[in-house]
Amino acid sequence: MPNIKPVSDLRNYSEVLRDIDMGQPVFLTKNGRGKYAILDMRDYEKTQAIMKLLSDLTKGERSGLEQGWLSPDEVESSLGILNV
Repeated sequence: MPNIKPVSDLRNYSEVLRDIDMGQPVFLTKNGRGKYAILDMRDYEKTQAIMKLLSDLTKGERSGLEQGWLSPDEVESSLGILNV
């Protein structure tokens, strides 16, 4: 169940921070609507890494569609991998 608190609870921020756990962010509301999310630094870094990976995959797909795809042999050759 999501941990939802009003932003006014930040007056006692140490209690709010205690409620944050890996995979369990705290969602803050303002005027009854979702406004902020506080999450563990590891969750934040994981989210950033996933977003970068998805961006790089999109670039690669776009490049393949525009410039053509490489065969497995071409990839191995460009990486200097020898076929054994």
